Amino acid sequence: MIRALSLAAALALLPVSAAVAQEAKTAAEIQLEAAAAAFETKMEEFGERAEAIQDDDDLDDTAKGLRIAALWSEYQPHVSAFTSAATQQAGEIARQALAEIDIDAVVDEALAGVEPMMQGMMTNGAWAQADPDQMVTYGLMADYAVGQSLDAIEEVHEAFDLPLEPPAPPAPPAEA
Repeated sequence: MIRALSLAAALALLPVSAAVAQEAKTAAEIQLEAAAAAFETKMEEFGERAEAIQDDDDLDDTAKGLRIAALWSEYQPHVSAFTSAATQQAGEIARQALAEIDIDAVVDEALAGVEPMMQGMMTNGAWAQADPDQMVTYGLMADYAVGQSLDAIEEVHEAFDLPLEPPAPPAPPAEA
């Protein structure tokens, strides 16, 4: 059970640590690694003590379960402390990583792959036809896609406690 918790913690932190492994470590990363090392030591200690209880032939299964539960309650504060530290530091690491992302480059790269496909659909497919029913359907599909994108942006902003600034309304058409 403890090995599973340690493995789960390591797997949860792996993407973040792998993403920043090529760069100099920040204070948040150093603190996270120190907290992880201390937590791992405590969990190894717990595992050894739990195995000793499991190996005690003088105890029945109920007594073993009660002793392991009591032992777990002794180590629960360490789990809570590590979870808190990992959450705080992982959030800071993610903020730093997001600050370094060039959004324009990501969008440009994504659009570069989509543009030829869109050109083909616009000249060869139903997109090129001016059927009113199809235009309504395409409008609904576009509205749905825009809504999904806005929801995703809002989730990212909420996850990192960033202020969400609504886009400016379009300017009214100028009168001639």
